[in-house]
Amino acid sequence: MKAAEENKHTVMKFKKILIRWPIGCLILLIAMCRNNDTYHSYTPTRQDSLKQLVVLKKALLQIHDIKSQIADGDLITRTGNDFTSETLRNLNQRNKTFSHCGIASVENDSLFVYHALGGDFNPDQKIRRDRFEDFAEPYTNKGIGVFRFELADSIRKKFAVIAKEFYNLGIMFDMDFDLQTNDRMYCAEYVYKCLIKNGSGMVFNISRIKHFDFIGVDDLFLHPLCKRNAQLVYK
Repeated sequence: MKAAEENKHTVMKFKKILIRWPIGCLILLIAMCRNNDTYHSYTPTRQDSLKQLVVLKKALLQIHDIKSQIADGDLITRTGNDFTSETLRNLNQRNKTFSHCGIASVENDSLFVYHALGGDFNPDQKIRRDRFEDFAEPYTNKGIGVFRFELADSIRKKFAVIAKEFYNLGIMFDMDFDLQTNDRMYCAEYVYKCLIKNGSGMVFNISRIKHFDFIGVDDLFLHPLCKRNAQLVYK
């Protein structure tokens, strides 16, 4: 009962922020790029129901199988299953499916995702390089999407090269969500700047809530040249 009351209180708090304070959107966007549960945990607990175990086992197999469909420079999206992600997906102005994103990179037969993550599970706040299996794990996510831009292979591969360059620079997470600065980036901004830096000439929609301009995850995968290659829904 106490947990339910606290959750209700949190919902009301978010609503008040959105209605009364435009900058509150920044606070909500920060949470979009974080997980509130254990980031790498795969091991089922005794509290998991048999149905949950079946879903998890199926999801892990799907995650393994989908790896062969992913190439350098692909856009990888995911849908968090926590309350924060549920709330923050609604900040996407056109498609509210996904809450976080990164760029794929194939390195020595291993698949990684580079992504900007804030919050408690990224203490140094720097851009992350995570195994695809960790990025897509089904414990704190409802599913993932794999998208590819219809461009020359050389251009798509450059996306991954630029993602690594930002990673090697130690770019920090952008708590101010300022598109005009390049020394700090939030998740969609990071991907956006990797995509436009390579000289592809792509132009993306910029979302706006009142006087606040930002790149949403949907602004990336709804680009006319971006096509969905695969999508997993863990169920």
